[in-house]
Amino acid sequence: MSLVLGLTGGIASGKSTVSHWLAEYGYPIVDADVIARQVVAPGTIGLRQLATLFSPAILTADGALDRQKLGRIVFADRRQLAQLTAITGPLIRQEINRQLVALKHAKKELIVLDVPLLFEGHYQQNADLTMVVYVDGSTQLQRLMIRNHLDEVAAKQRIASQWPLIAKRQMADIVIDNNDSLAATKQQVVKFLTQYGLQK
Repeated sequence: MSLVLGLTGGIASGKSTVSHWLAEYGYPIVDADVIARQVVAPGTIGLRQLATLFSPAILTADGALDRQKLGRIVFADRRQLAQLTAITGPLIRQEINRQLVALKHAKKELIVLDVPLLFEGHYQQNADLTMVVYVDGSTQLQRLMIRNHLDEVAAKQRIASQWPLIAKRQMADIVIDNNDSLAATKQQVVKFLTQYGLQK
């Protein structure tokens, strides 16, 4: 029987790093970020719907989604963000469910369901356990500003588009504290795998 781990965090909290480590151990990742890109790739119904809603100005010259332009629109206006989610959310959920069914059928020991909005989107219902990668607010802000080359206002807008990490921390079964070094964070991941008999 497969164990489904719902993995989440906040933007720039280190969730993707933990997901990468779990993939290196050989566990399959159902990655909502990857799926979110796939459902709005050129030629998809998702991209056509976004261009209709937000105008073709959100497209690049070659017809792909200009994520920076769209980000500036939706992260500055919660109503616009809700409209984006209304289009992409069902498409993402459908593909996540398809992948989970296939991996369970293949009897994978551990399946990692990597979803930034795990709790916001109620994806925890698809998981047996939930894990949050946690950092404090000031660390998150600084990391996001550096990583995405954002000013403080833009970075705070993006952080505010998700639930506070402290709330996710309270809801999760397992908390990975990523305030310290990467080595310390990885040690916590290894401890989780060992605890559940998953260490390879």
